[in-house]
Amino acid sequence: MTATILFTPAVEDRTPSSLPLRLMLAPAGTAPALIDGAWWPRSRNLTEQLPALIEVLDPLWGRITRVTVNPTFWPVIPRKVPAHGHVVHVGWFKAEQDPHKLLLLSYTVGRWDLLVIPPETEPATAARLMTTATDPSRSLTASGLIHEAELFRIVAEETADSDSIRETVWDSECGYDARHPTSTIPVGAVIDHVPTPAEGM
Repeated sequence: MTATILFTPAVEDRTPSSLPLRLMLAPAGTAPALIDGAWWPRSRNLTEQLPALIEVLDPLWGRITRVTVNPTFWPVIPRKVPAHGHVVHVGWFKAEQDPHKLLLLSYTVGRWDLLVIPPETEPATAARLMTTATDPSRSLTASGLIHEAELFRIVAEETADSDSIRETVWDSECGYDARHPTSTIPVGAVIDHVPTPAEGM
């Protein structure tokens, strides 16, 4: 079963940066994959965002002692972050690490890789990414998942635009379908070819 964790700090501890943690982990006992779950931080501030993540993961995965990121999407990378009663060392790799991945190391258990969903991502896209990243049959890299989600979003937008164009043409023709030559076309009607989804826009 996939674990979805929405960690909510106590009311007295809450600040704008300590809203519920958005994290989904792969089902326990599934075959090893390139990604072990997905994290949707609320900002690109590691000092603010890491403590809540570590607080949830420490009891599940053993004490997290080190985190690495790719600096492409993180404007500031602190060397150390206090989290859950200990200090987590933060490092970075530019060429060696996927820019959309967070790598976590526990000195007692091992290593985990989380997809980092960009904070500005639309909720529907983020939910799709979380589900895909934790699917037992998953095989894409973190960047592969982000790329796939972007293609899905583009296709969905184009489909919505295409449907809107077809509806406009239908309305302009008083309900007649321009693609069927047997339709009776009112005199003076202007007909534009509307491409089908297979033909593209």
